[in-house]
Amino acid sequence: MSKGYLCLVLHAHLPYVRHPEDEHALAQRWLYEAITETYLPLIMAMENLERDGVDYRLTLSLSPPLICMLADSLVQSRYLDHLEKLKRLADQEVKRTKGEPHFNYLARTYQDFFHRCHEVYHDRYNNNLLSAFKRLMDSGKLELITCAATHGFLPLIGIRPQVVKTQISIAAEVFARNFGQLPKGMWLPECGYAPGIDEILRDFGIRYFFVDTHGILFAAPRPRYGIFAPISCPKSGVAVFGRDVESSLQVWSSQEGYPGDFDYREFYRDIGFDLDYELIKEYIHPEGIRLDTGIKYYRITGKTNHKEPYHPDWAREKAAIHAGNFLFNREKQVEYLAANMDRTPIIVAPYDAELFGHWWFEGPLWLEFLLRKTAFDTNMVKTITPSEYLNLYPVNQPSTPCMSSWGSKGYNDVWLDSSNHWVYRHLHQAAKRMTKLATQMPNSTGLAREALNQAAREVLLAESSDWAFIMKTGTMVDYACKRTVNHIGRFSRLHHEVSNGCIDESFLAEVKEKDNIFPDLNYQVYS
Repeated sequence: MSKGYLCLVLHAHLPYVRHPEDEHALAQRWLYEAITETYLPLIMAMENLERDGVDYRLTLSLSPPLICMLADSLVQSRYLDHLEKLKRLADQEVKRTKGEPHFNYLARTYQDFFHRCHEVYHDRYNNNLLSAFKRLMDSGKLELITCAATHGFLPLIGIRPQVVKTQISIAAEVFARNFGQLPKGMWLPECGYAPGIDEILRDFGIRYFFVDTHGILFAAPRPRYGIFAPISCPKSGVAVFGRDVESSLQVWSSQEGYPGDFDYREFYRDIGFDLDYELIKEYIHPEGIRLDTGIKYYRITGKTNHKEPYHPDWAREKAAIHAGNFLFNREKQVEYLAANMDRTPIIVAPYDAELFGHWWFEGPLWLEFLLRKTAFDTNMVKTITPSEYLNLYPVNQPSTPCMSSWGSKGYNDVWLDSSNHWVYRHLHQAAKRMTKLATQMPNSTGLAREALNQAAREVLLAESSDWAFIMKTGTMVDYACKRTVNHIGRFSRLHHEVSNGCIDESFLAEVKEKDNIFPDLNYQVYS
């Protein structure tokens, strides 16, 4: 029997972006890049493990906005066009680099990679990656969980319990509709917890959630096992798992962690910026805006502007070495913990899924190596899912986690400072008005019902934590502000029209086409 467990958790989320009026909207590329560089490689890695009979466990959180985008036929069609364009670009690069042996080898590597992506995405799963994740879930090796409806930062938007209930109930419903069962666990957006949220999770059948390290260490009373065993919220009985700092730092940090190794692919050097405009113009924005294409020929090399060519075989070797090092360190952790605990310790290692593949190109390969090594090279550590651990240890110490997040400084600073504080008075007022509408008009039908459903969607989309985060970090601030203002503005207009019985059908149709998240939403969720 293993002396300890490793629980690997990946959180996959992107803000809801859908621009039917503009197929070249820059924000849509967030999803295209994530599908190509993260979701498809992760699926292929798990299929490799499945093919070879590897007994692994992995937990993956899919946020409702991401689920809705992956299921959207418009998004699916546009991504397929994007992938076809990448294949043509790789074909062009193979011809262009014919006289440069190493770069030609790299071009052929990308050519093969994009063709495999096309085979998996289009031929095997008919453009719907949700079917791939469901199949892997049904295999028993992958545990799928979800997140709040639009990734709202619950400690700040949840001054009204109804707002938190709405975010969680919609999330559970969306998950059940797409995967045939309710989620066992939930990734709280940004790991943002405040006392009382767990009671709402319990009401919707959620067994567990995650907090950052200090959420457990500062719990009351102080947990006996620290972060190496879950605690149980006293009122709700919902289990709470805490993030392990050591394992996180080894993977997260670009300075101290594996992704900064000089042999790995350089993220910031792309042919979309390197090639002459005439060679690349068909593959960047029609207005001439230079973009990442995903074809990158250089390795990190060092802390220098001069970059040496990328060597996939060197990177592959480093991924194997780093997977072995990560496992060795977990073995040492478990060896110490097992000698000092009267139950089998669990090390929880959560990460943003997009780190694997998008930011750290070799991440999915590293993960595959790690899961193979854990299955075959050690008897000390075994991978496990949170629900499996709770089945082994259903009784845990009662303790209340402290208010916390995994953002900078550990609390609310990232989502509430001088750059973004203005959004909350609008979010709170919109939620208050939406709740009043739903309560006063419980049985609306026809056009009024459609308008009320859309008004609810606008409130939910405005509540996304992504907009406040982008304002804080200073990337695409204008877009984040515009999204917030637009959703609040659309809600306000719909609220006025519903309240006064003068609904503009053309405006409603236009907004429904743009913001069609949760097509089966019932506005009475706010009542």
